[in-house]
Amino acid sequence: MNISHQKIDDISAKITVDLTPEDYNPAVDKAIKDQAKKAKLPGFRPGLVPTGHIRRTYGKAILLDEINRVVNEKISAYITEEKLEVLGQPLPVDNEEDNKYNWDFKDTFNFNYEIGLAPIFDVPFSAETEFTEYDIKADEATLVERTKNLRRSYGKMTNPEVSEEGDVLYATLKQEKEDGIEKTTSVRTDVIEDAKIKKSLVGLKKDDTVKIDIKKAFKVADIARILGITEEEAENLDVTKFELSVQNINRLEEADLNQEFFDKLFPEGEVTTEEQFNEKVKEEVENLFKQNSAQKLRNDMYTFGMEKVEAKFPEDFLKRWLQATNPNLSAEEIEEGFADFLNNLKWTIIENRIVTANNLEVKYDEVVDLAKERIYGQIKMYNINEEPTDEQLGQFAMQLLSDREQANRLFEEVKALKVFDHLKTTVKTKSKKIDYDKFEKLDNK
Repeated sequence: MNISHQKIDDISAKITVDLTPEDYNPAVDKAIKDQAKKAKLPGFRPGLVPTGHIRRTYGKAILLDEINRVVNEKISAYITEEKLEVLGQPLPVDNEEDNKYNWDFKDTFNFNYEIGLAPIFDVPFSAETEFTEYDIKADEATLVERTKNLRRSYGKMTNPEVSEEGDVLYATLKQEKEDGIEKTTSVRTDVIEDAKIKKSLVGLKKDDTVKIDIKKAFKVADIARILGITEEEAENLDVTKFELSVQNINRLEEADLNQEFFDKLFPEGEVTTEEQFNEKVKEEVENLFKQNSAQKLRNDMYTFGMEKVEAKFPEDFLKRWLQATNPNLSAEEIEEGFADFLNNLKWTIIENRIVTANNLEVKYDEVVDLAKERIYGQIKMYNINEEPTDEQLGQFAMQLLSDREQANRLFEEVKALKVFDHLKTTVKTKSKKIDYDKFEKLDNK
């Protein structure tokens, strides 16, 4: 067997494979013998079908399969040996001589494949590159909102006689037209967008009525939910004036700042005063902000890398490869998502070159630990008091990683984190304190 490659230009090449009978027949003979042992054919005892019969009946199909397998294995090994940075997978080049083969186990085959090559460029991160790492401080408004949410989580529902802003009204909404929509449902006053309408729902009692323009009061998605209709139907309402009749008033009273409340949130006796509670809330919030800061730094590094690297890709080849590997996608769909695909590919190449140049390694235990971390976060999100054991988290992690797609996603996430951690040791970072409200505006620029 002879394999060679020839560069067409800097980002594409052709691989040629010459295959003689001596290269493929041993594999074909073995496959035929294995098939004979497994075959169950009329007139033959199981496992005793003559290899000659298998060769005559299925020989060409087996020959084709084995040649494909041998060629693919050899090309893969060749790419590794030659250290070719290939994009996608090799695509066979149509050859008029392919139709002249006899497929009689004596042919000498010549196959040609087109490959796309990763563009050559330098990774732009160095000790001279500088980024800002934000030390985000919790502003008073954020702490007040977090405290309110915690108190509401452990508060109790009451039914006051008179409505206030933020209450939930259990009410009947009736469209002002004959045979119009009539629906008894819960109406959250805190999501109302129109200030005048919101004010009109304050001070109401049971059986009071008020007229509202539902399109001014709510977003389309909220209208659909409240009236039990589709968003399209909500968008196309011909009459938007409704009469709202109060059936009941629901109010979520915030929990008192007392020991019972503190012990629900923290280990018993750890927090005993309002001052300690406020410090805990601040600590929790600012720990969350550290994640926001890290994400901002990652985003800034990504943006810097993408802007600094100018690279040309074998676009025609990549589109044909995408079509070959995704036959259900139309040419229009591939074209529509191609710019995003190239961006992802460009950053993947940058990441992989950082990984290779610095011998970074993703270990299985690290992927398992990340899976546990993600699962723990989900459990705490839905049940703040539940504390899963490490054994339980391990079982959940194994279930998650049994899904190949999820396992690959977590592997790539660990790799991305390793690259980020490495870059932080390579570039310069300057720390800057900033309040959360200002950081939010900065992040949205």
